[in-house]
Amino acid sequence: MTSYSYYTASTLDGFLADENDSLAWLLSQPIDDGGPLNIEEFMAGIGAIAMGYTTYQWVVDHIAESDELWPYADYPTFVFTHREPELLHESIRLIAGDPASHRAALEAAAGDKGVWVVGGGDLAAQFAEAGMLDDVVISYAPATVGSGRPLFPRAFDFELVEWARNKAFLCGRYRVVGARD
Repeated sequence: MTSYSYYTASTLDGFLADENDSLAWLLSQPIDDGGPLNIEEFMAGIGAIAMGYTTYQWVVDHIAESDELWPYADYPTFVFTHREPELLHESIRLIAGDPASHRAALEAAAGDKGVWVVGGGDLAAQFAEAGMLDDVVISYAPATVGSGRPLFPRAFDFELVEWARNKAFLCGRYRVVGARD
């Protein structure tokens, strides 16, 4: 059975990005790339990626700044959007609608591995509402931004199942329990 994981970083006040979609708060923090709950180990269990348009556009903008190739070229990437942005790689597929209507395609693409719900928070919440989010892995940075893109904009309960410190970050893996009544 395919697992769905929301792997992300957040400020202490619960934002993925500030109100200008900046991640400066994240990129200025020290982290051990081989440390606990690191992205490389996480990606070893991933077969497909789901992301929202804002996340896709942020990646596109930062690729342009750094002259890198599409960082997820080895993964079928599904971008949830009603827009028609330029596609940077043949592995990218634009889709619209709710996650449940694309479950079969996501799971076929993932094969015997999981799906990484990259973001944003609203998309992750849509996956949770559809019963398609198993866990959330969050690396909390010692920073606040006051407002911006929320980590998870719905009322849900989670169970902490693992935690660790990775340099400046407090990292936790949470099992999705369900929507709050």
